[in-house]
Amino acid sequence: MKKTAALLLSTLLACTMQAKVILPSFFSDNMVLQQKQDVAVWGRTDRWRTVTIRPSWIRRSYKAVPDADGKWSTRIPTPAAGGPWTITFSDGDKTSISNVLTGEVWFCSGQSNMEMPVRGFHGQPVEGSADMILSARPSVPIRMCTIGKKYSLTPLDSCTGSWQEHTPEAVADASAVAYFFALRMHEVLDVPVGLLITDWGGTPIEAWMDRSTLDAGFAGEFNMAHLDLGIVPEKNPNCSPCMLFNGQVAPLIPFTFKGMLWYQGESNRDRPGQYARLQPAYVKMMRELFQNPDAPFYFVQIAPYDYSMDPERLCGYFYEAQEATLEQIPRSGMAGTADIGEQRCIHPARKRQVGDRLAYMALADEYGLSGIEERSPSYKSAEFKDGKAIVTMNVGPLGLAPLKQEIEGFELAGADRVFHPATGIPRGNTVTVSSPEVPEPVAVRYCFRNWCRGTLFNSYGLPALPFRSDNY
Repeated sequence: MKKTAALLLSTLLACTMQAKVILPSFFSDNMVLQQKQDVAVWGRTDRWRTVTIRPSWIRRSYKAVPDADGKWSTRIPTPAAGGPWTITFSDGDKTSISNVLTGEVWFCSGQSNMEMPVRGFHGQPVEGSADMILSARPSVPIRMCTIGKKYSLTPLDSCTGSWQEHTPEAVADASAVAYFFALRMHEVLDVPVGLLITDWGGTPIEAWMDRSTLDAGFAGEFNMAHLDLGIVPEKNPNCSPCMLFNGQVAPLIPFTFKGMLWYQGESNRDRPGQYARLQPAYVKMMRELFQNPDAPFYFVQIAPYDYSMDPERLCGYFYEAQEATLEQIPRSGMAGTADIGEQRCIHPARKRQVGDRLAYMALADEYGLSGIEERSPSYKSAEFKDGKAIVTMNVGPLGLAPLKQEIEGFELAGADRVFHPATGIPRGNTVTVSSPEVPEPVAVRYCFRNWCRGTLFNSYGLPALPFRSDNY
């Protein structure tokens, strides 16, 4: 009888222990929730236990009923930016997360130029990193959550990663582009900013996409044998279609965020035509899966770099493909980088400029701030006469810079389609381009190559996007 009673007590205790609500790793102390939204919360418990959620910012509770597998989910309304708050979850046994803030949350993803931390990579520094790291204080309401690297053949429902306060250690390890974006956003908006970061260097966009999206829009373009056979590829499994979506995106669905930052493309640069279709499909997928159809999407032009094994103008076609996606993706913008690349380093040190340029677009588009021209100048048209190309740019009322100075980065071609270096002189919204080697030009290009230092700007220092007038 005693043994039976002991066994029963042991079973009851085990059930009680199992009953405690299990939250995803990224529902942790120090997290940031999107302000003034019905945000998604979810987790696991025993299937017969209702979960009660009590946020400290409101005098009421919310209920969630688990399914047959013990999974539960619901949405709770969040207040305006502020905190710290506490959220208690109970199914009879309580668990809580504390020091929670409400503010602006951004989903940040991509390959190595997004991954590059504030402390830099080995032998590849980030400009200004020492100042940023040493001056970091937990009192600054910027929080970071970086998801652990994981590839998978099937979509996972769990991952690693927890929210970190604004300490020197956390800032040093955070994505530099994402961090500088958050810093500018906080300085201007004076609200908490949260960064949910998932990245992996050297990976193509198709690794970040789900099976149904690739099957629907890109049938036959990718080898899906690893998924069909259930066998992890021996070589570069993290670069195979769907593997990073399954491991590093699927567990985050449907986390509530304001918008997305994306710095990726170097690993797809040899397929510009396909990329012009892949990136819009990626954004559509993300908006649908995260139930956020209006989420803004801001991305970065891949950095100029001397890809010595590639044709010298390959990146020009890729820049063009990236810019073309702007017409297909509502509420999107591209940060130009023509001026901040490094010829011998694919990871440029000037990450603060990238983060700022992303923030300028977000602040203007999503938060209604005005006072600057937030987008890079872009090509509008070209006219050829008197041995010169007169290029008209899309630019604001202050025009192009530097005014009336000769600048480099242009090329001209005649009827033979052979391009030669040329110089341009900006004035207003036009640039007059000429070359002694091309007396009768018919085509003009600007920074349309792998490596080129951009020298044309708007009056706020944003670099013109690379372009070409031809369709050769």
